[in-house]
This record gives sequence, C-alpha cells and structure tokens, in this order.
Amino acid sequence: MASRDRIPLRRSTLGDDIYETLKSLVLEHTLAPGERVNIDALARELDVSPTPVREALARLESDGLVRKRPLAGYTVSPLLTRDEFFQMFELRLLLECAGSRFAAERASAAQRAAITAEAATPVPPETDGPQRWHAAFTALDARFHDLVAQASGNALLRDGLNRLHVHLHLHRRYFPYAHADTTVGEHRRVAAAIAAGEPDAAEAAMREHLLRARDRHAAAFR
Repeated sequence: MASRDRIPLRRSTLGDDIYETLKSLVLEHTLAPGERVNIDALARELDVSPTPVREALARLESDGLVRKRPLAGYTVSPLLTRDEFFQMFELRLLLECAGSRFAAERASAAQRAAITAEAATPVPPETDGPQRWHAAFTALDARFHDLVAQASGNALLRDGLNRLHVHLHLHRRYFPYAHADTTVGEHRRVAAAIAAGEPDAAEAAMREHLLRARDRHAAAFR
C-alpha cells in the first residue's frame, strides 16, 4: 500500500472508529479492490497497535469487504463481476420492494417523518469535488434505504440489505453526478407513498427506483 498521511481518528470508541475508518478507506478505494492490507502500516498511520486493526479487519471480513487467506493475510474484496452485480439486484428487488410495502403498512409517524426528511436532503454540489460529493451521496443513499428497511419492522430483512448495500457502494466511485438528482427524486416518490400509507404505491415506486438504479450502475461494466 502506498504511503499516505496519518489519518485522524474521532475519539469515541476506538474499535468502532478504526472499523469505520477502514471501511471508508475501502469504499472510497483508498484501499483499492484486490489490494493487500498491510496491518502494521495501517496501525502506524492510525497511531494504534495492530490488535484493534486486526479486530476491525475481522469485522470487515464479516461484511464481505475484505478477504483473509491462510498465510497471505487480508486483501480488499474485488468488485462484483457483472453476473454477481445483476444477482445482487435480483435479491434487492425481492427484499426492498417487500420492505417498502411493509414500511407503508407498519411505520410509525416518527419513522414516516424521518424517511420523508431524508428523501428531501439535497445532494452536495459537484463543485465540492468528486470525493466529497461521492461520499456524501453514498451516505445519503445508505441512510434512506436503511430507514425504509428499519420501518419495515423486519430486523433480518434490514440486516440482509445492509450487507448487500456494502457491495453496491464499492461501485459508487463510477456513479456519474448527473444521475444524483434523479436518484433523489426516486427516493422522494418512495417516501411519499410510505408517508401516505400506500403499500402498493410504495412497492411500485421502489421497484422502479431499483430497476433504474441497476441500469445506471451497470454502465460501469461498459
């Protein structure tokens, strides 16, 4: 791994900080797909011992973001192949369409309000720089889909979707800014149907969003 400036950590729970920092490095491709992870070098950059770095990598392995091989250590997981990418969206269509329907049926007033507010959050301007808006857009998208999954009332569905989204976000580096506002508009249609308590409309809006999102992201394979 190429030398980088020392990375500042937020001081709350050290283990969680290291995990979130390494996760960000992977999702932003600072640690690139397929790259070997040098635990000692990361520990020096983070100004910690190697032990919490190893613990964070074990969590990232559970997320599917890194892989561990005997005698070879950790490497960053490669990007999904085209077939794997489309399989992921097949599963998202099954889970998230059902999750949106459940959310329209089961969400509390506070959950409906939170989903509506998140969908109304604007995307940072492109002038902020590609890295900044990519990170902000990824976080916005993740929060919206997680709020819908949480409102579904099905914890297993929510956990499964979080694991799928990790792999989608690896592809965010190739997502064009021109489609960001389109994505937000689709989120707002899903949110409006959930807020109105309309299960059929919520499911249909989520299905349309996912199909269009699949096509937008598929451009990376061309």
